[in-house]
Amino acid sequence: MMSLLTLPLAPVRATVALAEQIRRQAENEYYDPARIRLQLEQIGALRDSGEIDPDEADALEDELIGRLLVANDRLQRGI
Repeated sequence: MMSLLTLPLAPVRATVALAEQIRRQAENEYYDPARIRLQLEQIGALRDSGEIDPDEADALEDELIGRLLVANDRLQRGI
């Protein structure tokens, strides 16, 4: 009987579960060390070619290094 009462909530639960799965996937990609290192290399190449100025490159690199530190922490904690 209780399942009949909660049945109307099934689409909501499915939507919440899907949103959570998408969030986890996005976080995994955002904190992927290989992806971050590739982005650092790309910024270095843009700086070397003069396409971005050194201050902008430094700011982008700082942000990526922060993400890399979080990524390493996540790996150590098994997240």
